[in-house]
Amino acid sequence: MQQVVGKPATKYDAFEKVTGQAQYIQDLTQPRMLWGKILRSSLPHARILNIDTSRAEKLPGVKAVLTARDLPRHKIGFGNDNEVLKGSKVRCVGDEIAAVAAVDEGTAQEALALIRVEFESLPGVFEPLLALSDPSVLVHEEKGSNLSISYQFMTDEKGVEAALDQAAVMLEDRFVLPFVTSAAMGTHGCMAAFRNGQLTMWSPTQVPFLYLHELSLALGIPGSRIRVIQPTIGGGFGAKLDMYPYEGACAHLAMVTGQPVKILFSREEEFQASRPRQPMLIDLVTASDREGRLLARKAKVICDNGAYNSWGSTTPFVGMQTVSSLYRVPNVRYEAQIVYTNNPYSGAMRGYGNPQHTFAVESHMDMLASKLGMDPLELRLLNANRSGDVTPQKMQITSCAFSETLRQAGENLGPLPSEQGKLRGKGLAGLIHVGGGARVYRSDGCGAVVKLDDMGRVVLLTGATDMGQGSDTVLAQIVAEVLGVEIKDVRIINNDTDLTPWDVGSHASRTTFIAGNAALLAAEKVRGELIAAAANSLQVAPESLILRNKRVCVDDNPERFIDLPKLIRSLHFREGGKVLVGEAFYDPPTEMQDQHFLGNVSVAYAFGAHGVEVEVDAGTGVIKVLGVTAAHDLGKAINPLGIQGQIEGGCAMGLGYALSEEMKVLEGRVINGNFLDYRLLTAVDVPEIKGIPVESEELAGPFGAKGIGESCCIPTAAAVANAVYAATGVRIKELPITPDKVLQGLNELRHVSGGQVP
Repeated sequence: MQQVVGKPATKYDAFEKVTGQAQYIQDLTQPRMLWGKILRSSLPHARILNIDTSRAEKLPGVKAVLTARDLPRHKIGFGNDNEVLKGSKVRCVGDEIAAVAAVDEGTAQEALALIRVEFESLPGVFEPLLALSDPSVLVHEEKGSNLSISYQFMTDEKGVEAALDQAAVMLEDRFVLPFVTSAAMGTHGCMAAFRNGQLTMWSPTQVPFLYLHELSLALGIPGSRIRVIQPTIGGGFGAKLDMYPYEGACAHLAMVTGQPVKILFSREEEFQASRPRQPMLIDLVTASDREGRLLARKAKVICDNGAYNSWGSTTPFVGMQTVSSLYRVPNVRYEAQIVYTNNPYSGAMRGYGNPQHTFAVESHMDMLASKLGMDPLELRLLNANRSGDVTPQKMQITSCAFSETLRQAGENLGPLPSEQGKLRGKGLAGLIHVGGGARVYRSDGCGAVVKLDDMGRVVLLTGATDMGQGSDTVLAQIVAEVLGVEIKDVRIINNDTDLTPWDVGSHASRTTFIAGNAALLAAEKVRGELIAAAANSLQVAPESLILRNKRVCVDDNPERFIDLPKLIRSLHFREGGKVLVGEAFYDPPTEMQDQHFLGNVSVAYAFGAHGVEVEVDAGTGVIKVLGVTAAHDLGKAINPLGIQGQIEGGCAMGLGYALSEEMKVLEGRVINGNFLDYRLLTAVDVPEIKGIPVESEELAGPFGAKGIGESCCIPTAAAVANAVYAATGVRIKELPITPDKVLQGLNELRHVSGGQVP
């Protein structure tokens, strides 16, 4: 019987956070620390003719002013298309032009105002379709077009076209998805110190070892001379996957001045210069037979990449999996174009392209059910994946409780009894996402070291980053379960690349599965040594021993035991003694998809479904969400309390995406870059969220677990759209679903029906 795993556990860092002891990047300081500031472009597209820093350099208290001419010209970014500081051209509002270090923040800000930049303004391109069709404005002239990357996946061209020809029902629609920001409470920032030829960077990065590598390339110094320390991370959601240009500038300022330098984003900078969720146009075609079996699906996707390549340029890698593999569909064609514009450049955000694609696919599933005269739940169940399926992209479905999640969330779908002027309805949407890692690099592995001291305290060194999602708690539970100790006896060290083993980072909902397996394997090595030593001491067979309550006990005679600290000391304090340390590196048995996007990229896949009930005011179009039922196939709930937190947070994020959040960008400039004008949902807006963990026991996962971190936000917007349609008959294909869009749809229905709302 499990003692720790599967039981609700308080968050590992809860005490430090609620008492204010947690140290965020905003809290950190160093002796003789300078403040850094970045001069950013106010123009979306312009040539830099001259930069005059002379007045800033003379300002008392200023220690350094850097421009591109002071730095090595190392390209950075996914496509080597970006620079730390821009010397010849700016391509978006917020581009980094100069960096200043001064004795205090006010002086650094004043110095920025003294820098004079002479620009030659250039025409900008802000619509991706126009950027593709009109080559007169090129964001990167050397590339010859505004097409950055294209993705194509197809099962068989003849098969796709034949299936479309034979279909009894075919739908074709365009779905429009906006910019949204991660809105993490902790803004971006970093601190750099350069001593004795060694660079130390303090950064709330989600990927410390990838970040270290990127810093090495950007700065032109060996990675062996760089140390990355992570303070407490005040939320990431994907936006802290990048190495940002300002961080390279901060490191250079520290190297030039010989003093530590710290740079923090303001909230306005966070909106303009951090990485938002990528806007998309999705043209989707779905075809089925008369019984509702899917025959074919085609998607053509246009992604607004912004001015440079970032993680957002790879989101179709995930989106195509939703198009091809959320349901059983034998014929698939997927095309995506990543388009340069002079807008903010897009990055990763929770779900990584999946919320956009799921909005389109799951809206189509409801529209298809309506056209066929079928129940939306029955249509989904008919086409749902099952254990043992292999999808068109050769993704191998192992554990799968998708149908059960659909049933749990899909009760009472459709219109509901309504009061005068208040229309009610319930909608459903499902999801698929990686739940067992994601082989996007040659390694998807994580290292772990478990150490026991002679007091029975356990230390886990792991490369896995906790950015607030609670992964430290889960890892502590796994190690505590294996070694028969309490969670409070396990200490996690995971914030220093000089101490921790390598990990690819926290993304792709991989931490519980990958880091959990690594911690499990390392703990089992230590457990094996404990069992062997106890068997020798107690003169019993090793298989008769169990670890429980900090004791090694004989299973059939609990009165025979040896205390864990005593056993450990017996190994330490003797001639030829030893320390108890176990290490492991878990790299899942997956494969990188080939040039045709075929391959089993994850060991396991997470499934789920959200049912959303709404009430719509027929006179104003205002939507009130009455409740969310979120059922998730997560393999095994290591920490049920943490799972509920993930579900509630993910649903709240998904509801914001559905109803209110939109980063409004006008000619490349964010015009609602604050929390007054950017409408985040508050506690008052969020309804009751019923989380239902559905356990399918993934054999390859630690204690049967799969990842869930991103899944909780993926289907919510589609479920809201389907609920609004069920209540009103208005189909909204563009997010956010605002009252004016609903009211316009209602008025159109009234016009058609002679004044009656359906």
